[in-house]
Amino acid sequence: MIATSGRLLLLLTLLSSRPTWSNAELARRLEVTERTVRRDVDRVRELGYGVESAPGPGGGYRLSAGTRVPPLSLDDDEAFAVAVALREAAHGTVLGGDQASLSALLKLQRLLPKRMAARLTDLDAAVEHTPRAPSSEASPAVLLTLASVCRATERTELTYQDMHSRTTVREVDPHRLVYTGAHWYFVARDVGREAWRTFRADRVTEARPTGHTVELADPPDAARLVADTITRTGYPFYARVRLPLPPADALRLVPPIVATHEPEGPHSTIITIGGSDPGATADYLLGLRTPVQVLSPTEVRDALLSRLEVLYRANADAGTPTV
Repeated sequence: MIATSGRLLLLLTLLSSRPTWSNAELARRLEVTERTVRRDVDRVRELGYGVESAPGPGGGYRLSAGTRVPPLSLDDDEAFAVAVALREAAHGTVLGGDQASLSALLKLQRLLPKRMAARLTDLDAAVEHTPRAPSSEASPAVLLTLASVCRATERTELTYQDMHSRTTVREVDPHRLVYTGAHWYFVARDVGREAWRTFRADRVTEARPTGHTVELADPPDAARLVADTITRTGYPFYARVRLPLPPADALRLVPPIVATHEPEGPHSTIITIGGSDPGATADYLLGLRTPVQVLSPTEVRDALLSRLEVLYRANADAGTPTV
């Protein structure tokens, strides 16, 4: 049988792993009687942890929201996964900078057993990171606030700076946060404009909850709305390109967050892709490594042909012997 101290730690770990546990379930997991579970719950409460009795025929318990955090118990694989995720976050900008991730990682390393610390040292020695393109960083504090108001569906006053550096204050009804791999987007209903909008989280300078919860009528698919917004707005021009691929293969090659897709029979797909200039779009199309047909505009087609001509000449000249 597990010693009392270890059993209390396991009880807290179980309570923190899911919303509600019945008395009988806890008794089976702890290998004790239901009466012992009730006594252990009382001991946990005496230690300062809030445990509420759950209503229902079978009864049960759940952790209440409070200021204290129950102990975090991780097995070797879980601790390794968390450490790797923190290292990845520290090398990127998914959470808006590396300081919070590095701080959490250092705390975790101090708590890990020696065998796990050794595994992380091996990881450090074996892994190298390639240079990453710079990107705007979303504030962790802003992201936490936005996630909180999304969960509570709490009307929020948003101070937002658009792509032209114009600052506005919006009253919005939050729905979801969407991460595209490059940026965080906040999906909310703009109260003043009576329309659903997407906001780049790194352009949110302040988010102030109003304390007023709302009910969302017919909320959109947040990921799809972000994808449509990115692919249909915000670019100087758009190109229509035919890919000799079935729709499913075209979606894998060019994700919906990059372009919109229009099936053209079973073996062809037309994509509409935005770009900053014709040259950059031509470079992207060349990188697809599949035959493409630029339908419009002619500037992208000309840029693509120009690049192909340069490549052809460079390789043709390389085959000519020098004297």
